[in-house]
Formats: sequence, C-alpha cells, structure tokens
Amino acid sequence: MAITTVPTKGNLLNTKKSLSLAKVGFELLDRKRNILVREMMTLIDHANKIQDQIDEVYSSAYIALQKANITMGFCDEISQTVPEETSLHLTYRSVMGVEIPILSIEMDDTLHLHYGLNTTNSALDEAHQKFLDVKRLTTELAEIENSVYRLADAIKKTQKRANALKNIMIPRFEETVKFITSALDEKDREEFSRLKVIKKKKQ
Repeated sequence: MAITTVPTKGNLLNTKKSLSLAKVGFELLDRKRNILVREMMTLIDHANKIQDQIDEVYSSAYIALQKANITMGFCDEISQTVPEETSLHLTYRSVMGVEIPILSIEMDDTLHLHYGLNTTNSALDEAHQKFLDVKRLTTELAEIENSVYRLADAIKKTQKRANALKNIMIPRFEETVKFITSALDEKDREEFSRLKVIKKKKQ
C-alpha cells in the first residue's frame, strides 16, 4: 500500500494518536459485541422455552374450542362479544445503545366473561381461559423475537465496524507510523553525517 503521508514529527504524533484511538475503539466495539451476543443468547433460550409452552397452550386451546363447538354448536355469534384488544403497551429499554422493545399486556387474574352464562357451558369458559394464556404468551414471544432481531442486526453492524478497525485502519496506521519513524531515523542519520563532514572541514 502506497503511503502518501509526509514524514514529519507532527504527522508521526498525529498518526500514533489515531492508532491509539483506533485500538481503544476496537476494544470497545469488541466488548459491545460480546455483551450484545450474551443478551441475545439469553433471549433465545427464553424464546425456546416460551415456544414449547405456546405450542402446548395453542393445542389445548383449540381442543377446548372444538369441545365448545361440539357441545354448543359453532361459537361465531358468541365470538362477536369479545371486545377489541386495547391493553397492549409498548415501551423500550436500551442495551448498549440498541433499543429493545418491552411489550406489556394488562391481564386481570379474575376471569371476565363477555358472554352470557345461560346459553354457554364450561367448555367455552375453558376455551376462553386457554386463549387468554395464548394471548399472554404470544405477546411475550413477540417481544423476545423482535428483541433478538434487533440485537442480531446490531451485532452484525458492530462486527463489521470492529473488523474494519482491526483489519484495515489499525494495520494502516501501524504501517504509517513505521514508515514515518524509518524516514525520520534516516533523516537524522543524514543530518549526523552532514554535521560530521562540516566538523572535519572546519578542523
């Protein structure tokens, strides 16, 4: 690689400073990447556990709904009584500058039924409760999956910047420092030889 930097002491100091900053930057990016990876792996483990739960709850919820449909006939009209969901809230937390979503849903421990009891049975109550569990787990899984996506994207960008520093910028600065140091040493030797010649002539 051709170096066009003029070999002066000022340029040597500036290049050494840039090299030092680049090394610090690489260390910080490497630390950031490690923290983000650790956070993402924790979320992935959590997501796997929730996925197992959600598969089981979905299955039992649909079985409960089938029972309700069999014992009561299809529940299309009753389903119209379920109100629109408005209890979902979105906030964010920051992990090393990465905005991670936090989804929360207001879930009351008591079972609020939106249909009459005289035309329904316990099978529908069970299906209703199961689908509330589905809603809670789906909210949690959506939060985790979105967080993992954002962290993975941030890790990719951080790794790219760290690689650019490690493989391009730092070697370039090191080569420039070596070039300037060598040129200045050569200049000092020439100056020393010139002074020796002048001294001999004066003698």
